[in-house]
Amino acid sequence: MSPIELNKRQEDILVIVKENGPITGEQIAERLHLTRSTLRPDLAILTMAGFLDARPRVGYFYSGKKTGQAVTDSMMKMKVRDFQSIPVVVSENMTVYDAIVHMFLEDVGTLFVVDKNAYLTGVLSRKDLLRTSLGQQDLNKVPVNIIMTRMPNITYCFRNDALIHAAKKLIDKQIDALPVVKEHSDGYEVIGRLTKTNITGAFLSLAENHDL
Repeated sequence: MSPIELNKRQEDILVIVKENGPITGEQIAERLHLTRSTLRPDLAILTMAGFLDARPRVGYFYSGKKTGQAVTDSMMKMKVRDFQSIPVVVSENMTVYDAIVHMFLEDVGTLFVVDKNAYLTGVLSRKDLLRTSLGQQDLNKVPVNIIMTRMPNITYCFRNDALIHAAKKLIDKQIDALPVVKEHSDGYEVIGRLTKTNITGAFLSLAENHDL
């Protein structure tokens, strides 16, 4: 079912009730400089739609329900920079064995590989390391740059990107983390990481802020 679209007066009523409830219809009308009869249809719509609760001889309460548009607007305002984590980076000369140990000690699922200038050159996932460890190679002699996913095949995001767009990249590419990068003339500096856990936390905060 499509979310109900409220007009400006109905949105104003919600604000008044949220800030002042319980409040009577007469008091709401007075604040809006309107008559009670003029507001009656708006109050009926808001009550039937679940935005307001009404109790006889008490008044109207704000129920906590938000318009679909309000939730959408809040979602689009969420930025990567507000939810990103500290990145875990390793040198492209690190051995696969050391990378496995590093991933375990840092308790992450993705390592970002950088060159001597600290610019992003690759990404290592758990699957990459597991696949290599199942082979017959000496993990102490294999550098991670042999098995990592390389640029330009790395999916990344910027700190000012909309969080919803970054989340779509994670889903579309079926990956666990994105490097958050800052662009330079000769490469990309890794300044953060965005994981599915970050996304989950962000949308939980959205639900709490909107009483969903």
